[in-house]
Amino acid sequence: MPSLGADMEAGTLVEWRIRPGDGVKRGDIVALVETEKGVIEVEIFASGIVDSILASPGEKVPVGTVLATIRVEGEPAEAAAPSEKKPPEVPKPAAPAPEAPAWIAPIREARTARPLASPVARRRAEESGLDLSSVTGTGEGGIITLADVEGAPSRIEEKAKRSLATADQLTAMRRAIAAAMTRSKREIPHYYLATPIGMSRAVAWLREVNLGRPVTNRLLYSVLILRAVALALRDFPEMNGFWLDGAFKPGSGIHVGIAISLRQGGLVAPAIHDVDKKDLEELMRSILDLVNRARTGMLRSSELSDATITVSNLGEQGVETIFGIIYPPQVALVAFGALTEQPWAENGMVGARSVIMAGLSADHRASDGHRGGRFLSAIDRLLQEPEKL
Repeated sequence: MPSLGADMEAGTLVEWRIRPGDGVKRGDIVALVETEKGVIEVEIFASGIVDSILASPGEKVPVGTVLATIRVEGEPAEAAAPSEKKPPEVPKPAAPAPEAPAWIAPIREARTARPLASPVARRRAEESGLDLSSVTGTGEGGIITLADVEGAPSRIEEKAKRSLATADQLTAMRRAIAAAMTRSKREIPHYYLATPIGMSRAVAWLREVNLGRPVTNRLLYSVLILRAVALALRDFPEMNGFWLDGAFKPGSGIHVGIAISLRQGGLVAPAIHDVDKKDLEELMRSILDLVNRARTGMLRSSELSDATITVSNLGEQGVETIFGIIYPPQVALVAFGALTEQPWAENGMVGARSVIMAGLSADHRASDGHRGGRFLSAIDRLLQEPEKL
């Protein structure tokens, strides 16, 4: 069971998408796991053949527990890691039902269109807002009776239950966020820096680039910010990684986590991988795709576990300055506020200029204020030459 959050202790296995004997390759989606932040697609990180399945759907599994074993193709099955638990049987697909005679079809269609119900049952269903197609009839020939209707939950009751389930899920998510942030403030010696960055050149360049583009294909200034952070990290690797076992561990790549607010409430920060290697077009597509999947519950395990730094942008909320809390075990978070028009002095002249405030929250065990200041300055320099991004 992979760790999909700083304080995740266990996840519930929802579904397997593999079975013993299947061939798999690195990056394949092999399972769905439910956490406090939703249902996550779990990727596999090695290639081979599935040898055994060690957890069943519906089972709550602690982080670090082996879910399945695989073996390299050609390796005998007995050489794979032994299991102490008998693998659950994976059900075989049901055999297709025999084709119904043609004369049955009109009857089925009629029943689907209008469920059979007694007049009094139909009237009571209309009064309570109940969909009769969701009720199983117990009367003669499957007809829906008044007792069936009165024993079924109304649409209002169902809506109330769904609202309670959503509230429970949000409460669980808030608890997970609270645990992670409490751990962060308790264990990480934060230091904070902030600087204004002139964005007039970047905004003007972006306006010119977007001329003639369809609205759906335009670049947003956030893509410039993300790209500038990633390129600056090449020269400041101590900001890009993790504090583990009392020492700094650099990230294997520049995988930038993006703070995304969810429509139902709560927050996730999934990663875009290798941001420094993507051009602006590819990065813009990646941002839109990630935000869409985050808000529809289609994130992958690597996107939640691989982020080496987090970028937060609350500019759309009108906030000008943000000092974020580092997401452990990461060692830095860069936050950007709203793009505003401010008085700006340059070459002895004062005028209005587009400005954004950049804030850095960093772990003093991995870096210091001197390096943090230079890191923010590097982001500033990169944004002054947007055509080179």
